[in-house]
Amino acid sequence: MLKPQKMKRDDIEGIVSDAIEDAVSFIESEISDDRLKAQRYFDGKVDLGHEEGRSRVVATKCRDTVRALKPSLMRVFMKSDKPVEFVPIGPEDVKAAEQATTFAQYVFNKSNGYAVVADAIHDACVKKTGIVKVYYEDKTEADIEDFSGLSEDQFAIAAAEYDIIEVGQDEMGLYFGKASTEQSKGDVCIESVAPEDFFVNREAKDIDTAYICGHRNTDMRVGDVVAMGYSFDEVIEHAGDDQDTMQDEADFERTGFSTEGDDESAGDPSMKKVMVTEAYMKMDVEGTGIAKLYSFLCLGNDYSLLDYELADDKPFSVFEVDPEPHTFFGRSLVELIIQDQDAATSMLRGLLDNVALTNNPGLIVLDGQVNMEDVLNNEIGAIRRVKSMGAIEPFAIPFIAGTVIPAMQYFDETIENKTGVTRASMGLAPDTLQNTTAAGVNATVEAASGQSELIARNLAEGGMKRLFKLIMLLSKKHASAETMMRLDGQFVPVDPRAWNADMDMIVNVGLGTGGEVEREMVLRETLQWQMQIWQNYGPTNGLVTLTHIRNTMSDIQKLGGVQNSDRYLAPMSPELEQMLLQQAAQAAQAQGQQDPTAALAQAEVTKAQIEAQTRMQIEQGKLEQKGRNDMATAQIKAQTANMQDDFKRDEMDMKMAFEAADLLGKYGIQLDQNQIRRLQAMPRQ
Repeated sequence: MLKPQKMKRDDIEGIVSDAIEDAVSFIESEISDDRLKAQRYFDGKVDLGHEEGRSRVVATKCRDTVRALKPSLMRVFMKSDKPVEFVPIGPEDVKAAEQATTFAQYVFNKSNGYAVVADAIHDACVKKTGIVKVYYEDKTEADIEDFSGLSEDQFAIAAAEYDIIEVGQDEMGLYFGKASTEQSKGDVCIESVAPEDFFVNREAKDIDTAYICGHRNTDMRVGDVVAMGYSFDEVIEHAGDDQDTMQDEADFERTGFSTEGDDESAGDPSMKKVMVTEAYMKMDVEGTGIAKLYSFLCLGNDYSLLDYELADDKPFSVFEVDPEPHTFFGRSLVELIIQDQDAATSMLRGLLDNVALTNNPGLIVLDGQVNMEDVLNNEIGAIRRVKSMGAIEPFAIPFIAGTVIPAMQYFDETIENKTGVTRASMGLAPDTLQNTTAAGVNATVEAASGQSELIARNLAEGGMKRLFKLIMLLSKKHASAETMMRLDGQFVPVDPRAWNADMDMIVNVGLGTGGEVEREMVLRETLQWQMQIWQNYGPTNGLVTLTHIRNTMSDIQKLGGVQNSDRYLAPMSPELEQMLLQQAAQAAQAQGQQDPTAALAQAEVTKAQIEAQTRMQIEQGKLEQKGRNDMATAQIKAQTANMQDDFKRDEMDMKMAFEAADLLGKYGIQLDQNQIRRLQAMPRQ
């Protein structure tokens, strides 16, 4: 049964070199041809042949589409001062997330992020992927200073602290010369990597799960590698003719020009070029049974292992415009319209040839009846001598260019549907706005920008988020102490070491002007709510502070293109706001006045009491009114009962009279009716 064992250096080198060779072979055999073809079509070339003497013009649809889309994409990513924001996981991460967002943007701008992202987007549009590398670089800066007039003791102290380069003594025995000091500092760097130099294994689906990935740097010199702390003898043996030939091939693949024969390093071995390959893959080097991520540094065409060390993450961010599910490489924008460029070129050439033949038709010449020298003379107004009329006739070519133009427009619409680069997305033509409602215009623009927005979202979610994530992680790892950073108009101490590395991110790019307008409207409505709450409940309302109001106003200004909000709004923070309230309270007490905060609180209490008293009065009035209504109802009921009682008594009297008369007539019996009425009127118990 096999058990994990600690690996030897030769075994490590064999595994790494085999993995690199397989990955490079995959790129060169299956990816490079597509990239070369896309680059040729972007440069205005096609695979179509042409006849001698006919038009060789090329319809540069690939280049025109990429050039039309790039400004929109760059505006999407660069217009916002925070294209990517870190999201706190818990309440304790709120301030750290805001600091990480601002700090990552600062590093991005410091490292010329605009140019890096522009290169990555261009590579993604033409060569399938744009690769950005994020790494930490230790730098040593030397500062040379002159000194003079030092005594022997002073010079001894200076020599102990500085590196003395030159030294001398004047006639008075004082020392003078030059001293050098070195300062070590590191920076997070980002740079665009040529897609041809990047490699990944053929089974990879994304950068996180790739078995191996890395890039080959063919522009490094022997001296650059030696400066990294490696032996000159170990490096120089890998800088040979084979590498020069490989460099020539790489240069030809990128530019189409060969640099063979250039001998920049003649007489200086340190200036010879050497290929340095940096690969990242997981390996169980220590024999623990658990593979860990390592960074491997290799030299030369045989990928000789120079060094390796544990790595926290793969330092690459991949930008793609049209990802393909379950594969690493998708399609570039140029690949989507290569065939359309062939078709458009063929039609454009036919159109131009037809126009040329129509404007300059051939001639039918009767042999022996025409002076051929006159016929061959193409000057305007030239005289042509003939022996008989009709000896020269034009060879008429029908003009069919008018029927080709609709077909070309059809292919243009096809390209627009594929890429989203339309006239509507670049600005509506005046005739398009005729008899069109605002809703119709918005619908047209949104429908046209759907593809371009999808491309922007692919670039943002795939490349931009990982780019800023790597910047944050490297800043956290290599921070040695607190640094001062400008945050919301104030310089505050920031310690990246305290940031939560698991913070999530959201993309905050402006996908279209409609989204910006909507955000501005929401912010303005939010500002109205904040001002109403502040005015009604004061600074101790517990919901809105001056800091919140200032942030809202600053965001509104930034959406309007005003990036420097500090020019118009003073910095504000919860600490500063609390200090201002305390100062106002102290000033009021010093003048013998009531604390404005306490006065405001008392006013709020009085207001609440008045409102409560008013409610009680209203409720009491309602109860009294209800009592009066109940009494009136009772009186009405009593009157009704009396009336009913009187009616029943009258009815009984009449009935009794009829019965008395009946008894008197039949039996001669007379009733005492008055006695009966007195008995009825007596009260009941």
